[in-house]
Order: sequence, then C-alpha cells, then structure tokens
Amino acid sequence: MSGLLEGAKNLVGRGGDLGDRLDGLTAATAAATGRLDDGLVENARSVVTKAQGRLKLSADHTVVGVAGATGSGKSSTFNALTGLELSAVGVRRPTTSWATACVWGSEGAQELLEWLGIPERHQTTRDSMLDTRREGHELDGVVLLDLPDHDSTEVSHHLEVDRLVELADMLVWVLDPQKYADAAIHDRYLQPLRTHSEIMVVVLNHIDRVPEDRRESMLADVRRLLDQDGLRNVPVIPVSAKLGWGIPQLKTEIAQRAAAKRANKSRLAADIKTAAVKLAKASGDAKPRSLAKPRVEALEDAIAEAAGVPTVVDAVERSVRTRARAATGWPLISWVSRLKPDPLKRLHLSLGEEATQLAGRARTSLPQTTAVERARVDTEVRQLADEAGAGLASPWRDAIRRASVSRMGDLADRLDSSVGGVDLNAERLPLWTGVVKALQWLLIVVAGVGLVWSVALLLSGAAQVGDMTPSVAGVELPYVLFIGGVGLGLLLWCVCHLLVISTARRRARVADARLRTAVAEVSRELVVDPIETELAAYSALRHGVAKALR
Repeated sequence: MSGLLEGAKNLVGRGGDLGDRLDGLTAATAAATGRLDDGLVENARSVVTKAQGRLKLSADHTVVGVAGATGSGKSSTFNALTGLELSAVGVRRPTTSWATACVWGSEGAQELLEWLGIPERHQTTRDSMLDTRREGHELDGVVLLDLPDHDSTEVSHHLEVDRLVELADMLVWVLDPQKYADAAIHDRYLQPLRTHSEIMVVVLNHIDRVPEDRRESMLADVRRLLDQDGLRNVPVIPVSAKLGWGIPQLKTEIAQRAAAKRANKSRLAADIKTAAVKLAKASGDAKPRSLAKPRVEALEDAIAEAAGVPTVVDAVERSVRTRARAATGWPLISWVSRLKPDPLKRLHLSLGEEATQLAGRARTSLPQTTAVERARVDTEVRQLADEAGAGLASPWRDAIRRASVSRMGDLADRLDSSVGGVDLNAERLPLWTGVVKALQWLLIVVAGVGLVWSVALLLSGAAQVGDMTPSVAGVELPYVLFIGGVGLGLLLWCVCHLLVISTARRRARVADARLRTAVAEVSRELVVDPIETELAAYSALRHGVAKALR
C-alpha cells in the first residue's frame, strides 16, 4: 500500500496530465491487442510498463545516459563530469557489458538504480567518502550513466545500450571528430529518437585535436547532420574531456535540466507520444462507426429463413387450425381431423411450457438449410462486416471480418436449440372452443334424443296419432329435435370455421414474433456482438490515442 501511495504522490508531483496520457496509452494498447501488429502493440505495452515503473520511483533524480562509439571519449567525458576516475578509458576499458553509475544525492536513488539494473559494484555516490565536495552541488539529483560502446563487437554491449537508452531520462551522445557522420549512430539511435529531441544533448569530443580553423565548419557539419535527422533543437557542445574544454558548459546544461525536473517528464511524454502516434498511424483516422439497423435486420431475416422460421410458423398455423377444428367441429365428423399428424410434432417441436425442458434433450426435425439459404446468410454476414469496417484501416477491417465469422460454427446448433426452446403457444386453444365443443355435444344429444324418439314412434305406430305427439309450428317435436340438433351443429361448425382460421393466423403471427426474437438473440450473440466489440475497441483506441496525445 505504501508503494502505491508513493507512486500516487510521484504522479501528482509530475503533473496529472502525464498520468492521464499514460492512462490513454494503456487503454489504446489494450484495445489494439490482437488487432494491430504484434510488434507495434508490444512496443506500446513496453512503454506503458516502463512509464508506470518510472513514475513509482524517485522524481527527484534525473537519469542521464552518456553514450557513444568506441574511441569517442565517452568514458573520459563521464569521468570529467564526475571528477573521478570511475570508468576505464582506452585500452584499459573493461569488457563488461554493465554500465557504470555515479549518483549525486543517494537518498531515494537505490530503488531507481535497481530499476535501471545497475549492479551495486558499478555504483558510486558523490555524497560518499569519495566526494570531496570541491565542485559544488549543481549536479545534485543526477544519476549519470556511462553506457557500453554502442558499436562494440560484443552483442551484450549492444543489448545493454539499447536497454538503458530506453530507460534514461536524458541522453548525452558523445561523437568523435573522425566518426561523427557514422551511420551506425545516426540510423540506429539519433534519427529514431528524433521525437525525443528535448531530452538529448550532442557532444563533439576531442575538439582539441581538430585544427582551430576547421572547428567551426566541423560543428556546422554536425549541426547539418542532426538537422537531417530531425534533431533541430538538440544543442551541440564542443568539448575536450582531456583538457576540460566545454565540460563546465556540458555540466551546466545537464544541471539546468535536472534542476528543472523536466527531463524525466519529457522522456516519458515523448515515449508516450511516439507510441501513440504509431498506434494512430496503424489504426487510421476514420471516425468510429455503428451498425446500421436495416443491415442488422436483413441479417436476422436471412438467419430466420435458414433456421426454418417460415416452416415452423406455417406448422403452427396448420396445427392450431387442426386442433381448433377438431374441438369445434361437428362431433360425428370432426374425429377425422384427429387422424391427421400434427405438423409441429412431426418437426419435434414442443407445443407448450415443456419447450424449455425438451429443448436441451433432442434436436428438432426442421428441414436442413439449403445451399441458397446458407449463401444468403454468408452474404448478409459479409455485407454487415464490410459496412461496419467501411473506411477503417486494413487491420480493423480484417479484425471485424474475423469477428463476424468467429462463431458461425455454432450457428446451426444454437438456432436449433433456440427454435426448439420457444413456447409457440399452439397447444392452448381459446376458451371459446371449449364452449363450442360443449354446445356441439349438447346438440348431438338433442339430435340423438330426437332420432331415438322418432324411431320409437315409427316402430310403435304412434306416428299416425298426431294428437298424441307434441309439435312445434306443426312439426312433431322428435323431428324438430333431430333436424334442429343436426342443422344447428353443422351451422355452428361453419361459423366456427372462420373463427378457427382467424385464431390460427393470429397464433402464427405470435409464434413468428417469438421465433424471430429468439433468432435475433442468436444473431446478436454470434455475429452482431462480436462485430460491435471490434467497433467498441476501435473507438476505445481512438479515444485512448487522443488522450495520450493531448
């Protein structure tokens, strides 16, 4: 907890703006992961890691790296700045790949030196017993590093230089009059660091070996080369480490930057900006997009077609019609309807509340998706992805295309399960069908009574005795009951036929809506959501980059 609090204090002390910019780069890096070039993302991630580590360490120290080629007098310059013979020079230079550090003000520097990876045996503090304090306190807060030769034949030297160049708050490049135009330093270090000009100083050493009449022209030539590298604001200081020429000026330049406490902020800000610019360049500058509703609906229609929704809806209508007719038809002939197979059961679709339970146990028997239907789904998915990625940079278009088909392998199973789990509301018939059914049976009973009575009268011969049989409007009651029961039953069946058709169509519309809702959920889960995730990542990267470059 104390480490976090200290890190927070350091962050506040260096300006909240730097912390905000680092947060922006962090968010942009997370959004770019798996979408932009791996090397580019890894570079941005290393910048984030380095910046987070540096912000937790001493804000009172400025890490100054002294770098140069073999024979440039880099170690002599380092010794001249420290006032001590800390680094071996010339033929006495050791073969170690470690840098040497000299610290002015040891309080709070130890963690920084550990972070830099400088072994304790290569560390010296100027406030130790070696320090005579004859030179004053102008370099207080400076951690001066003598880096290995960047052109050494030892691979370990190259790696150490590259590592510490990335970590140093300020860089002093020491050039030799005979090799100041060497492409090794210009192409590998100076030009790539043109975005970090605020933290660099170039030193032309051994100026005493250059004829006096050529010094100005040589300095002008160095200036020209630096300008070509994009380092117009980097000062060039002529020095002679051997004679001490220019060392006070160089020391003052370092001291002023260290006292202003700007070098470490400038270095981190430059690193963040450089990484953010690279992400922005690779990601493009198109505005974030959103999916068009008509295009999403077209995809849902295509998937619904492939899922057999029209087939199921038609089966629902026929099933409800068959059941309702059986329930409301004339009982003497309606039993024939029950002999017809239920269209929904043939599809292995549940008809009621048991849908959810059965959905996970067995597949439906919906017709296989045709090649035309599959092609239409593929076309709609491709068009949705293309429209979503229109105008975006190639990596994002590719990411959207990959996301759009990343889960298509699950589509068939998910649709089958989803369709099979929908309550189609086809089993539960309206209450009025029960009333009609009861009425139909009542009319059958009435007709039956009339029939039996009529037959009984005929057999008993009582039919000729009209005054003994009740009549209605001159028609004997047994015939009225028989003919009325049959006639009203058939009439009721005809009237209900229209109601059955209306009910079946209404239930089909409800089933269609429920099925399409289920299909839309599958479409969103497997296609739309993955695409929107990529669009959200692009928007997050744009926002993060903008924040990092603020």
